[in-house]
Amino acid sequence: MPPALVAASAATVAWLIAADVIGHPDPVFAPSVALIVLGESRGRQLRQTTELVLGVAAGVLIAELTVFALGPGVIALFTVLLFTIGPMIAAGASNTLVVQAGLSALYLVVVAAPQGQLVPFRFADALIGGAVAIAASQLTAARRPLAPLVATARRTYAELAGLLTDLNEALSACDEDAAHAVLDRAHQLSDGVDRLRSPLLAAAETYRLRVRKGRRLRQLRNVEQTTHQLDHVAGNVWMLARNVVTVTRLHTETPPDLGRAIEALSRAVREAGESLAVDLTGGGDPDHHAGRADADALEAVRIAGKLLEDDPSPTLTIVIGQIRTTAVDLLRGVGPDDDAVLSRVDEAFGWSPDRVS
Repeated sequence: MPPALVAASAATVAWLIAADVIGHPDPVFAPSVALIVLGESRGRQLRQTTELVLGVAAGVLIAELTVFALGPGVIALFTVLLFTIGPMIAAGASNTLVVQAGLSALYLVVVAAPQGQLVPFRFADALIGGAVAIAASQLTAARRPLAPLVATARRTYAELAGLLTDLNEALSACDEDAAHAVLDRAHQLSDGVDRLRSPLLAAAETYRLRVRKGRRLRQLRNVEQTTHQLDHVAGNVWMLARNVVTVTRLHTETPPDLGRAIEALSRAVREAGESLAVDLTGGGDPDHHAGRADADALEAVRIAGKLLEDDPSPTLTIVIGQIRTTAVDLLRGVGPDDDAVLSRVDEAFGWSPDRVS
């Protein structure tokens, strides 16, 4: 209900301002742009949202000028759609924004073409709707600035942990098709990690405007470092998935303990995500979850190290090594990134210092 209430209120306020203040008899673009911008502004910085509003308003103005110059018709329709959709696609706008902008341009040409003299009511309506949407989004962000970041972090870590679990099931069943399906999902992991950066930047921008901000900004800097390490974890899991595809393709026999190691790694990822979320929300003890993530990651490494002592096949050796590398990067994101992480992982793996390069 809260997002629906914000959207409905913003659209209504935009309509009232355009109708009563500007005096436009049919200010449909004001609530339309308000809804478009609200839908696209979640997790964005204020500068990005402002650019979005100006881009939509400029598209409306170009459409108005084109229709006024050419008149309604097929040529005007093609020209307006081309100059509205083309720049948005080139700028990397989302599919939703491209479709909404195209529909707005279509409405302007077919239904509400300017008659007689050009009065840029719709351009003003677009600016009004965008300004109302910015105000609504900033008020919402001011109440719960960390909510989008926490939700995105939990979803990203859950996807990563779920992928490891599914990878383990494909390995246990020696199912090459299932392993390929997991590998395809692993290709999208980096996109999932990138999703964290937008709400992170937006939250940091909100807190910089506050007086009491020191602790939160330190937390957000820690999240930024964690996100950097999570990007490495995602790359390692992708490599792990590639190696599992090779194992299943060659029908290499795998010991049950290998599955236990991957499942322990999956639990470590879930606990790491919960530690980050709890630290931001203050709803529990983040150190408790960080400790469990640490213990599960080291357990995965310990099991993998014992398997290495049994002189496995070359393909399994690569999988075991990738488990160790993934654990290292995960632990560097959970706690301090220092030499102690490598020392503890090497000790769990069964490596003496003289064997570590």
